Amino acid sequence: MAWTFYRISLRLLSPVHIGWKKTDNLQQTRPYVLAKTMWGALTARIARDYGNFDYEKIGNEVAENLRFSYFYPTIIPNKIDIFPWENIDDFSWKYLNSSQNTALNQKTAEEGSLHETEYISPKTRNNKSVYLLGYLFEKEGSDLKWQESLKKVQLGGERGYGWGKVEMGKVEIEEISKLHDEFFNGYTVDLSNENPIINVLEENKYVLAHTLANNLNLNGLIEPFVGRETSKNKYFGGKYSNAEICWMPGGFVNKNEKFEVLPTGLWKSMH
Repeated sequence: MAWTFYRISLRLLSPVHIGWKKTDNLQQTRPYVLAKTMWGALTARIARDYGNFDYEKIGNEVAENLRFSYFYPTIIPNKIDIFPWENIDDFSWKYLNSSQNTALNQKTAEEGSLHETEYISPKTRNNKSVYLLGYLFEKEGSDLKWQESLKKVQLGGERGYGWGKVEMGKVEIEEISKLHDEFFNGYTVDLSNENPIINVLEENKYVLAHTLANNLNLNGLIEPFVGRETSKNKYFGGKYSNAEICWMPGGFVNKNEKFEVLPTGLWKSMH
């Protein structure tokens, strides 16, 4: 089995909020876009464009034929300038902002409803455009019409208020050899297996997705990972998956490691 490798750059047209955790009245965003979020957004778009709104069927086809990396903010369309864990203060000042909102009841603010929503900003504080950079793997023989639908996705929360809009730049389709050492600034990939394989060939190099913690020791933080799924008896995203205990992106390896990219976007150690 073989995979085709795509590097994708999405320019933000509006704020993007990827729900994470609540601190007091601040709803924090994750500083990256999950692969599961990309799967959900693209599934919804393809189902509307070509799939007669059959979200479960299209979701299964996307999971079978595509794999996603996580997508990270950057001002350079083809390279990450700073990962959030490298310097969270600089990253937050550059890429994150927040909006204060309140719920209305008959045009009157509800008492105690004032809250703040953090987001990845479409512009840095010095007015540079922000892109989401990531990678997509497509299984050989796939006929999914994902490229056109990707141009119309909306990502994350608050979409009803116009958040999550992106514009796709050039989809870079190159020979495997040309992209072999360009996965997020120097990781290598193997595209010849059942799932794409990410080779982390240096000590102290980061994992770039939630990584299953089973029998794997990293230096970093752990959290339970829960995704949203669709079943015949639920609306799109109305079902929660079982929790997986994962190392968070930014944990770093103690030795050379190989990870396969699962349909959910999680990484799994091959050792």
